[in-house]
Amino acid sequence: MRLRGALLVVLSLLAAGGRTEGLSPERLGVIYDRDDPASTRIARYYAAARHVPAANMIGLPVPEHAMIDREQLKSLRSGMLDELPTNVQSLLLVWSRPYAVECMSVTTAFAAGYQAGFCEPGCGRTIESPLYDTRGWLPADTLGWLPAMLLPTDDESLAKAIIDRGIRADASAPPGTLYLVRTDDRARNVRAAEYPLVEALLAARIDVRELATPITRGPQDIIGYFTGVARVEELPTLGFRPGAAADHLTSSGGALDRHTQMSALEWLKQGATASYGAVTEPCSHPGKFPSPAVFFEAYLRGDTMLEAYWKSVAMPGQGLFIGEPLSRPYAARP
Repeated sequence: MRLRGALLVVLSLLAAGGRTEGLSPERLGVIYDRDDPASTRIARYYAAARHVPAANMIGLPVPEHAMIDREQLKSLRSGMLDELPTNVQSLLLVWSRPYAVECMSVTTAFAAGYQAGFCEPGCGRTIESPLYDTRGWLPADTLGWLPAMLLPTDDESLAKAIIDRGIRADASAPPGTLYLVRTDDRARNVRAAEYPLVEALLAARIDVRELATPITRGPQDIIGYFTGVARVEELPTLGFRPGAAADHLTSSGGALDRHTQMSALEWLKQGATASYGAVTEPCSHPGKFPSPAVFFEAYLRGDTMLEAYWKSVAMPGQGLFIGEPLSRPYAARP
């Protein structure tokens, strides 16, 4: 036990030191529905494209329901952990459903297991992530967490396109712009209070611009697009660089097959590489949604999409991360 404790201290120190212990294909587990041919095909496509080791590929009997319960999660997660190599630090879940585990997102539930404090307060504050605004990436070793991202598979062509654009982004240092959008939706515009800080922190390293709705003709050089509205009316006019992240801070953006509000999946259909949305009512706590400042601080120093998005959300229990996890536009060129 003393040796294990000492090892964790060393790993924590290494993690704090920078990119040495960042996420890589060797540290990513690809979890798919072995009973769904589309899930299996996309998982294999991803593993081949990203050179994920065969030992990191885990097929599970995943129920095809939008929501599963905590006992189903426990069974699935236990089966996964029995097979997962010990070096794996994060997960890619390759399916469209389930996206929720009771009131938790499936990505946080697979990451940390079901815990009532992640979501059952509903509109109240929920469990805070120890990964928020940190450096390094050894969550499995230091915390016992396996932060996850979901790659939806209902549209196989779209899934492959998301993978391909993530790979195209790698080390490309894209000349894109981060857009911070103000809306007249008072409840969902809460991140706008952070926008001046985002510009102050990042303007020397990336082009940052504020926009206000209505937007009749969207920009075409987007590497980040953060807004707050139930439906993004300008979405069909937007153009995204490979490696772009975008989300819209609304109540059910992570409910991928509902239509009362815009789904986070719509960002990926338009050309973004990753997005985020709530699966149950979070209310407008900014800490339950990505911080643009924290996201781009991590992304610009070379973190992957999964690392940067997870580090940007203080309370991720109700939030679903979707997209291509290994995209790394700002990695140092070999």
